[in-house]
Amino acid sequence: MSKPIRVGFVGLSATGWAATVLGPALVAPTLKDEYNLTAVSTTSDASSKASAQTYTKKLGHPVKAFFGDTSKIASDPDVDFVAVSVKAMFHKDAVLPVIEGKKPFFIEWPAGRSTEETVEIAEAARRQGVKSMVGLQGRHSRVIRKVKEIVSSGALGAIRSTYVVALIPREFNLWAPFHNEEVLYLSKKENGATLLQIPIGHQLDLITHVLGDFSKVSAMANSVYPITTVVDKSGKPVEPPKTFETTTPDHYAFTGVLKSGAMVNAFWRLGYKSTEGRTKLLWEIDGEEGTIRIESDGMMAAMTSMQDPDLYLNGKKVDLGEGEGGSLHNVTEGWKEYAKGEEGEYATIEDAVKNHQLLDAIQRSYEEGKTVNLD
Repeated sequence: MSKPIRVGFVGLSATGWAATVLGPALVAPTLKDEYNLTAVSTTSDASSKASAQTYTKKLGHPVKAFFGDTSKIASDPDVDFVAVSVKAMFHKDAVLPVIEGKKPFFIEWPAGRSTEETVEIAEAARRQGVKSMVGLQGRHSRVIRKVKEIVSSGALGAIRSTYVVALIPREFNLWAPFHNEEVLYLSKKENGATLLQIPIGHQLDLITHVLGDFSKVSAMANSVYPITTVVDKSGKPVEPPKTFETTTPDHYAFTGVLKSGAMVNAFWRLGYKSTEGRTKLLWEIDGEEGTIRIESDGMMAAMTSMQDPDLYLNGKKVDLGEGEGGSLHNVTEGWKEYAKGEEGEYATIEDAVKNHQLLDAIQRSYEEGKTVNLD
């Protein structure tokens, strides 16, 4: 692939994750030798032209505008690589034409709203022989990189166990007991963006990235908030009042055994107020010779891919050096890794399939009340 890599971006409009993080990271001066945004594609003619004008002005060169069918941007001769960042229920339809056009692609996690869709995307990519990158940017966090380095060095000895306690606070107004009217699609399991699929999916990717794959898992789940109230973006109930029955769990507890033999224990909660002293993230990794503790009281603490927690090795805080972590840093580092070619380390569509299979096993376990083997 030529350098800089010429990028066509599907879903890069005025708002959203693509506009606030993925796009700015891609066009940052630090990546100008690796990437060049040459085209954008959105769902409407007006929004695509507005986006193209914004980036044309920002970058100082013409950026083409496409809308509708993504085969248009994929077939453009000035596009080497297509990034796709749209709602999960549109992932498959947006990325398959790109793959059929034999263009390497980036797609946000969960890379499809179900295992079946993600497998279909992966099979298409294998069939066409195209490279993929999936937005599991937590792998590129300064903290996670350091944790993986420590574990891989053997400093902890044989890893025996790990446990996670995490919270998505009520103040986010997602899923339950309150839900933002602007993102109601997140509340429906069939749209592929539930608590299990997004935050827990990201966390499980980090566990397996650092410690290896699961061999079996046993899970329980519960809905302690059976009724959800719809609120506006300020957090106030909409008028007229609107509620709906919660259809997906807001609490998950699962244990498992990794292929290494290490035990895993995790407890995720949703919807509690962010009161002082409440644990928002605690992740410990215990080895025969030492222990790692990862913790944070930040509002977004449970989303390690978006906010750097504190890291402790054997009780002493680890200095991560100068600079700031967080979403923009992690995404930028991910783009850098892809640009390295074969030497780059990043998640692919095959990793996404594996993650979905683990999430399916957790769901099957709590629905059927049994331990599920993944070997």
